[in-house]
Amino acid sequence: MFERHGEGNGENGTSPASTVPQGLSRARARWVSRSGQPAATCRRLEETRRPQWTLDSEVKDVLLEGELVVELIRLNDFLREHCGPRAVVDEVHNVWLGVFLMDPDAYVQDQQLLGQILDLEVYQLLQRSQKLLMDTMKLHERGVHRLEQWWGFERKDMCTPLARLKINAALKVAPKEGGEEMLEGFYDSVYNARWHHLVEVPEGEWMGMMVREGKPKQSWTYRAVGGILEKDDSVEQSGAPRPRLMVLTSDKGWPYSWILENSTRDCYVNCEVERVWQIVKDDLTEWFSSHGESEFTPEQRVLIGMPGIGKSMNAGSYLLYQLLHYDVKKLQVVAYRIADRTFMFDKATQNVSHYIGKEAGLKAVEEFSGRGMRGYIIHNVAEPIHEPFFPFASQGMVHDCGDAAGGECRQRT
Repeated sequence: MFERHGEGNGENGTSPASTVPQGLSRARARWVSRSGQPAATCRRLEETRRPQWTLDSEVKDVLLEGELVVELIRLNDFLREHCGPRAVVDEVHNVWLGVFLMDPDAYVQDQQLLGQILDLEVYQLLQRSQKLLMDTMKLHERGVHRLEQWWGFERKDMCTPLARLKINAALKVAPKEGGEEMLEGFYDSVYNARWHHLVEVPEGEWMGMMVREGKPKQSWTYRAVGGILEKDDSVEQSGAPRPRLMVLTSDKGWPYSWILENSTRDCYVNCEVERVWQIVKDDLTEWFSSHGESEFTPEQRVLIGMPGIGKSMNAGSYLLYQLLHYDVKKLQVVAYRIADRTFMFDKATQNVSHYIGKEAGLKAVEEFSGRGMRGYIIHNVAEPIHEPFFPFASQGMVHDCGDAAGGECRQRT
């Protein structure tokens, strides 16, 4: 009755028949592979036909590989097959099996029968498949269709532990190294991102909000307090409306979203995101000042997801935009690294090159550094395993630990 996805269980290496519940011989005879071959044949071919996962593999295939297919049958058909001919419910509760799996208590009122169902190994396997199917749908709704898109997905905790385990296991065996790939039009999209801003405007006794095109005439002002920049609310805005939010729109999105689908094209900049840029800009000013230039070591800073920063979606994207607009005579290249991907922005040629894997990214940075080019690295630490790398003294760096609970932009020691 129930087929399995794929040729075998990709998680534990067992054959389809090996996990069939004991005493279910009738069902076992019909558990075949997606190709329609008998289970015995699948066992013989399993070792040579296991999936070879790549970064282009479908998340759906990874999650459902080796799992039972929830067939389009009625609940009573399932009960007669596995609990006996008298184990039935009334027609009102005789729903599709997939509906029953989502809420068993609602459709089986007999507690003794319900307990018998819940103890069935085939039921437990079907529940497992149902949960993985739900995980697949959630990921698809958020634009995660392929393995490579999982790297930059920031809501991994919305999936079940089993789903995360299967995806991460597939990523471990998927080839990750790749050469240079030029991304046409992406440099211009980021460099020419369009500005809008949200301002407060008085409306009688109330304050309203208005969206305006372009940059605001007055932005936020900061002052140094104990070596840390803080927003200075005491500075008057010369009568100009106070900005509450700035928005940068890139037609092709931002680097963190280039491995996702249906991701936002907007980068939201509030006073905290702007504060991060002011800190980095001060570092650059010191770096390129005339005194001690030959001995000065660029700052390496850690940005730990404090409230208002917006992780890489805002802070990292905004830093990239500002660094691309920084004087090209002083700063020639910007690297944006997320997960196992490195995007190299060559300001001289106004091109973006894309590299997969740590070694490929390091070689790219080494090549630019070897040509005497100065650069800045933005490293979004998507997962703890994606440790930052600090390869050369001619690079400034911010690495964004976006999942941390709190903190500040500070120098790495």
